[in-house]
Amino acid sequence: MATFLYNLGRLAFRRRHFVALIWVALLTLAGVGAASAPAAGTTSFSIPGTEAQKAFDLLEQRFPGASADGATGRIVFKAPDGQKMTDADNKATVAKTVKELGGGTEVVSVTDPFTTNAVSKDGSVAYTSVKYEVPGMELADSTRESLEAAGDDARAAGLTVDVGGDALEAGAEPGAAGEIVGIAIAAVVLVITLGSIVAAGLPLLTAIIGVGIGVSTITVLAKALDLGDTTSTLALMIGLAVGIDYALFIVSRYRNELAEGRDREEAAGRATGTAGSAVVFAGLTVVIALAGLAVVNVPMLTKMGLAAAGTVVIAVLIALTMIPAMLGYAGRKIRPAGEKRKSSKERTSSKEQTSSDAATSQKQAKPNMGTRWASFVIRRPVAVLVLGVVGLGAIALPATQLELGLPDDGSQPTSTTQRRAYDTLSEGFGPGFNGPLMIVVDAKDSDDPTAAFGDVADGIKDLKDVVTVTPPAPNKAGDTATITVIPNSKPSSTQTEDLVHAIRDKGSDSKADTDAEVLVTGTTAMNIDFSQKLNDALVPYLALVVGLAFLLLIVVFRSILVPLKAALGFLLSVLAALGAVVAVFQWGWFSGLIGVEETGPIMSMMPIFMVGVVFGLAMDYEVFLVTRMREAFVHGESASQAVVTGFRHSARVVVAAAIIMMAVFGGFISSGESMIKMIGFGLAIAVFFDAFVVRMAIVPAVLALLGKKAWWLPKWLDRALPNVDVEGEGLRVHDDPAKGSDADEDRELVRV
Repeated sequence: MATFLYNLGRLAFRRRHFVALIWVALLTLAGVGAASAPAAGTTSFSIPGTEAQKAFDLLEQRFPGASADGATGRIVFKAPDGQKMTDADNKATVAKTVKELGGGTEVVSVTDPFTTNAVSKDGSVAYTSVKYEVPGMELADSTRESLEAAGDDARAAGLTVDVGGDALEAGAEPGAAGEIVGIAIAAVVLVITLGSIVAAGLPLLTAIIGVGIGVSTITVLAKALDLGDTTSTLALMIGLAVGIDYALFIVSRYRNELAEGRDREEAAGRATGTAGSAVVFAGLTVVIALAGLAVVNVPMLTKMGLAAAGTVVIAVLIALTMIPAMLGYAGRKIRPAGEKRKSSKERTSSKEQTSSDAATSQKQAKPNMGTRWASFVIRRPVAVLVLGVVGLGAIALPATQLELGLPDDGSQPTSTTQRRAYDTLSEGFGPGFNGPLMIVVDAKDSDDPTAAFGDVADGIKDLKDVVTVTPPAPNKAGDTATITVIPNSKPSSTQTEDLVHAIRDKGSDSKADTDAEVLVTGTTAMNIDFSQKLNDALVPYLALVVGLAFLLLIVVFRSILVPLKAALGFLLSVLAALGAVVAVFQWGWFSGLIGVEETGPIMSMMPIFMVGVVFGLAMDYEVFLVTRMREAFVHGESASQAVVTGFRHSARVVVAAAIIMMAVFGGFISSGESMIKMIGFGLAIAVFFDAFVVRMAIVPAVLALLGKKAWWLPKWLDRALPNVDVEGEGLRVHDDPAKGSDADEDRELVRV
């Protein structure tokens, strides 16, 4: 592979006009296609295999036209002090609002609070419910805008009006200021790492082109494949992250090759052959992690993962072809590693310096920070290893108390209308009123459906934590009925989750007596089932992703212990990151520092999302750092010296890549929406733990303790594995073609 990519890099360097033209043409084609693509419309959301989804499907069959899974909006009215909502003027104002809501698009029905008894006992609060044809995430933006504006007249009349419900579940975008700061930090880090604005601009330019092609392609396919906005968002985030990383590693290696005295075309070829090989396998680990989301069996997650994986593939292809081409355009504007800006006279003199002089100068250069740190770890491997493992283990302890759930209006900032509506309803009607449960009773096989409906309702009334049970509402055929249950606790609480399970257990018992099947659904039950499904899929997902990546890394490193160490280190960093998320967002530790206004269960998608994203980035750092060690070891250095060499060449760029990712993810922390804030914090802290603790401390400590055993591989397995030559051993023949056979012989001696 190294030889193939070496030739590809040199070809792209020489034919840079042609390569650049191809990518610009692809970007233009994708952009034109996205601009002319039909509107994607609404996207569907389903959770196959869950009881809540089964109940929704049954309602669609037995209650046609009822839009069982449609979104619900709530306009909450609160009378001024000294007044009641039942006063004539207030009733007239509410009636006008109800009439306006009824004429909206996608609206199925609107309730009148004074005919549905939706007024609090003290008369200070009333609400109207709006039922829509489609789920909340499928509503058109214009529908949400109309819902938010519906109470303007009532506010003008002196009422306090807020809007809640899952019809407004579309989360707020991350704060623009945070994103700008993150990108600015990334740009500064690139300039410091690569030594010039031109060199720093290449990773940003190629990453933008890559995500432009990827996101535009997703837009083109959105309607045909039912892709939502979240699909483009994930593809943009991951594509930008890996695009910068991969380009950074190749450009950095190019500067190192220049410092060895090689001409620019040769340096571009070698950088592509060595760092490019690592890019290929690092990209494969990310693709495995993202495509592996299909095992969760949630169509939305599968589409998001596959689309993001496609963007990663584009990022890899751009790094292998467009980066060498751009290096050709940059010419002498990109200086060798370690070379500072010189005067005109000094540049003229430097041109006369021979390649051997450059190599000698490089060897005599003083040790950099990576060299000094690696030497320190090698001298004290046990202390560093124990401190790293114990430290991350302690931070991971809160993860043992992890509670999963989906955010609701109660987790929104207090400044939002959703949160104010939630709190007002809780004060007027009780906390459970914000999360009603819908019970579907299928009595088609029952001898007496009406009696079965009554028995189920009576049984639920006897359960703990139940406030209200409405009378059964049968369909026209009389074989299916719905019952609404109001819990005593808020929707995201463990008490409500326990009640859902208790109702299902009660339904299983009553089925034996009445032949009626009892199903629990509604937004709250759907969230509970979704969380459980993701929780159940986490272990199979981990086994698949880590297992496949383990096999891939065996091929890359030709070792058993190095991939095992990489996988265990990743698990340690992810557990520590989850522990930090639980401590901040569930327990409230240091929550004020990042603006967490409401603690509660951790978003159910967080663990599996963090595993997929962080695993890919962690393996990026592992591959780029350890392949350089493997390269040095194969070229004859001792195991300890190979660790130092790997850090001398790669530590700086790996640290830079990690800081860039932390800055990008950290920009999401400034969001006012708790879910986005949680994702930004979780990913940023996970990258910090993995890059700076696991890869920079635990990895060299373990390799120092293992010595040559780290690179051990059974002979039978060594013969069976394909030789991908990630370390670029095959490129030694280009130094002296006559030594090709000697190079091969040296490699065999190293293996022995």
